[in-house]
Amino acid sequence: MYKVHTILDSVRVPPEMFTMKRENAILQILREKYERKMDTDLGVVLSIQGVRDIGGGYVVPGDGAAYYDTHFDMLSYFPDINEVVESEATEVVEFGAFLSLGPLEGLVHLSQVTDDIVRLDRKTAQLTGKNTKRALKKGDTVKARIITVSMKPTILETKVGLSMRTPGLGKEDWNKETKGAKGRAEKAAAKKEKK
Repeated sequence: MYKVHTILDSVRVPPEMFTMKRENAILQILREKYERKMDTDLGVVLSIQGVRDIGGGYVVPGDGAAYYDTHFDMLSYFPDINEVVESEATEVVEFGAFLSLGPLEGLVHLSQVTDDIVRLDRKTAQLTGKNTKRALKKGDTVKARIITVSMKPTILETKVGLSMRTPGLGKEDWNKETKGAKGRAEKAAAKKEKK
């Protein structure tokens, strides 16, 4: 889930940046410090939206820099458990499929693709269900639910597990198949009842 946080930090502005407008210097320092970094509490920091308030500056003896207590807005992405995401399959491998979650990638394990036995078809480079013949390949757009999140200090170490087994998830045409099958089953049951 994308969120905007208001943060308070003490920003050190070095002497070489004194010629810049104070707000621009502080914004540049904050962007270098936070953007494209992982915070285990806030998620992936995508951008610093702007500086809200800059307090009076102070100096530390022996340091030529000026320090400013600053409130600023930060946009981050934190994958929430049970969040449903619409995503694109970026890679299909023997053990599942990777989905793009914006700044992160998540894995849909074979066991979580569908309620069927799923195998990688190497000829077509897609995951295929044994009975349903449902297929998932690179570039397909799907809906998935986040089922596990392991936040780590870096983006590459962070792991997100996804599932598409719940009705309504997966590829759009999978859901049309399910609705059609339910409709046929209901009509057959109604016909049987009339007899």
